Amino acid sequence: MFDQLRDRLDTTFNALRGRGRLTEDNIRDAMREVRMALLEADVALPVAKAFIERVREAALGQEVLGNLNPGQAVVAIVHRELVSLMGEANETLALTARPPVVILLAGLQGAGKTTTAGKLGWFLRDRQRKQVLAASVDIYRPAAIDQLERVADTAGIDFFRAPGDDPVRMAGAALEEAKRRMHDVLILDTAGRLHVDEDMMAEIRALNAALQPTEVLFVVDSLTGQDAVNAAQAFHDALPLSGVILTKTDGDARGGAALSVRQVTGTPIKFLGTGEGIEALEPFHPERVASRLLGMGDVLTLVEEAERKLDRGKAKELEKKLRKGKQMDLTDLRDQLLQMNSMGGMAGLLSHLPGMDRLGAAAPSVDDRQTRSMLAIIDSMTPYERNNPEEIRGSRKRRIAAGSGTQVQDVNRLLKQFQQMRKMMKRMRKGGMAKLAQSLGRRGGGGPFG
Repeated sequence: MFDQLRDRLDTTFNALRGRGRLTEDNIRDAMREVRMALLEADVALPVAKAFIERVREAALGQEVLGNLNPGQAVVAIVHRELVSLMGEANETLALTARPPVVILLAGLQGAGKTTTAGKLGWFLRDRQRKQVLAASVDIYRPAAIDQLERVADTAGIDFFRAPGDDPVRMAGAALEEAKRRMHDVLILDTAGRLHVDEDMMAEIRALNAALQPTEVLFVVDSLTGQDAVNAAQAFHDALPLSGVILTKTDGDARGGAALSVRQVTGTPIKFLGTGEGIEALEPFHPERVASRLLGMGDVLTLVEEAERKLDRGKAKELEKKLRKGKQMDLTDLRDQLLQMNSMGGMAGLLSHLPGMDRLGAAAPSVDDRQTRSMLAIIDSMTPYERNNPEEIRGSRKRRIAAGSGTQVQDVNRLLKQFQQMRKMMKRMRKGGMAKLAQSLGRRGGGGPFG
């Protein structure tokens, strides 16, 4: 999301760099370009106009101090206003109410409510340690209830198949079941509905009145652009929405919905759906999204993912092993590759770093298929071969290549890179990082995977 908008803004800010000061003329030219960029990204016209006016007023007369050039000064202003536009800070779910806390999901057809119900359940179970029950009252879409059952199983949360064919009574039965089994949270998946369908809107209002949910979350497909904002406004007029979940933000979306929906409806965005996996749901942090949009990276999210996903036990075992003078083996390498994959692979890691999106052709060439190939090669080895890679010769290499669907030269390349890693680890033990850096400098750089 935001790729097109980010590129346009980058071009605009580059034009300001190198100027000695901010003037009314160059601010006016820059704001014209920013306005066009926002409109092309499907930001609502009133939102874009108000945003540009705030940035223009803040930029006029702004002195360029210290190491800041005019382009950087305007970026700082735009960043501050973007954060204000999207809501200042992440707004969390209200989970302190008397259990079971009821979360009602509403939205248009095809927005991804059922998948989002599973992702939200996984998030609450994995990160908040909540006991979650999921139920569906979608009696219209074929197999909708069966789909939620499968999604709930994948998410590791409980599922309840409510009897009958009346959505309000089914919802009441689900609530009673959540109380009986002492669940912390009930997630209720509802049928997709058009906001112009009065009968369906009456049904969702009846569900809200019967359940009195703590959270009413509007699930909207970010790929629908400006229509997402219009739909959010219509649902907000019919229901007391407490938050929005933007789905499919990993697709080719222009990002306007994220910049408009809070300003137009007054309803905060609480989550972003970032992929197909059950864990691909992240809290919406306006400051972090603004930083990504302006090419500043998102190191905080990267750190949080590392804290959550990396296996500290295995890291300590490897450190202890190396401190004792033992060499790392291919099993250790496999563990490191798997942990990197859990954080989205090398491409996922780099995407969070400042400026990586602007390097273009100069960016490091990253192909996570290489990582998968390396894992396949290691998985095709015997435990003895992983522990004694120096024993892997002709016939063993051919067997490993055949078992992993690769070529013998791929096996040779992995073994060579692994030996280089071993040498680097040995240098680090003997002389520390300074001596290692000197050694790499004499060789002309190029790490073990360079």
